[in-house]
Amino acid sequence: MEELGVVPEKTLMIGDTIHDMKMAHSAGVPRLGVAHGAHAKAALLDCEPLACVEDLAALRVWLLRHA
Repeated sequence: MEELGVVPEKTLMIGDTIHDMKMAHSAGVPRLGVAHGAHAKAALLDCEPLACVEDLAALRVWLLRHA
């Protein structure tokens, strides 16, 4: 974010692992889970993302609705 001159409030971390979710939390940025990866949806939801979508098609829809 620093390199690109973007503030955490204008950043969205999209990830499919709890490691991604924890990194975003540590960086102070909102996060969105995608449940097609290595970790189950329930594990991603435990990390309190804005939402957790099922796959890339659902991710596209979510981004179009919320961007």
